Amino acid sequence: MILNAKKKLPQTGLQKILIRGTNWIGDAIMTLPAVSSVRAAYPGAHLAILAKRPVTEIYRLFSAANEIIPYDAKFDNPLGVFRLANALRKRKFNAAVLLQNAIEAAIVSTAAGIRIRAGYNADGRGFLLTHPVRRTEEIFKVHQIDYYLEMVKSLGCAPVDRAMHLETLISPAAAQEVAGKYLPGEDRGFIGLAPGAAYGPAKRWLPERFAAVADRLGADLNAQAILFGSRADRETTDEVQKHANRAMVNLAGSSSLRETIYLISRCRVFVSNDSGLMHVAGALNIPTVAIFGSTNPVTTSPPGERTVLVRKPVECSPCLKRTCPTDFRCMTSITADDVYEAAHRLLEKV
Repeated sequence: MILNAKKKLPQTGLQKILIRGTNWIGDAIMTLPAVSSVRAAYPGAHLAILAKRPVTEIYRLFSAANEIIPYDAKFDNPLGVFRLANALRKRKFNAAVLLQNAIEAAIVSTAAGIRIRAGYNADGRGFLLTHPVRRTEEIFKVHQIDYYLEMVKSLGCAPVDRAMHLETLISPAAAQEVAGKYLPGEDRGFIGLAPGAAYGPAKRWLPERFAAVADRLGADLNAQAILFGSRADRETTDEVQKHANRAMVNLAGSSSLRETIYLISRCRVFVSNDSGLMHVAGALNIPTVAIFGSTNPVTTSPPGERTVLVRKPVECSPCLKRTCPTDFRCMTSITADDVYEAAHRLLEKV
């Protein structure tokens, strides 16, 4: 075990447990094994997850929580924190497991009168935790799935399989209904593209190369290309569409997260930057081509058994910066041929 907490969580007596989830889609996916570990340790407890509204669908679809509590924007101020803490106090939670690293999570659970508060000793919040877990140098070198999973295991929660296989939790009928809503007609499967990335432009491969790959795969597979993303990604997806020779369906900002997940589950192949939707596709066991430049694939590569990374080893990568301060060589050195051939290698194994 990489970590060893000074205090374990009580094995009995925890009837109501609050988990503070993470704030981003990809992070939420990577916390799911940790949530499963808490559930396996306390199978009869009422498990509630507090998470920002954009990621609540991840926990609602893919966790065994009894309740999802949205952390809305109205709580992002001192008065809002007080109101949230007061609402949680009325629910009488026995324990809080804080997957989010921020001190805010510890402040809220302390103000809510939750007796047991466990989580990483991060962001100066150690004095607010009754069960702090010290982060070792080794924990920063592992995948984020293990970063969260090792924390709860060190607190005494049950060991679980880190592989998720979320495709088993998707209703084929519901996925087909969503596909019919956005793409009526014959469903031959789709080519999924996620050319955006919330963290910044340093994570985004070139739009014209996404388009070139989609054109070639679309011709090979006789499949419709779908552009996925949030409203903030719309400029990027529009740029991809502009460079494509084949018609695309641009759903960035149009489909809900749940609908997006259903549609991704029907993709024959998914091509993506390092993004939240990349983690969704990988965890759904969809053949996923992940393009990495500024970020570290050791810690944030997509989950799943049918993924391949496309990355060129340059001396300045991973830099973890939002914008490239030099010549963007980590991304410009990746050609459309590189990504197309990676996709074909994956598809040959399916």
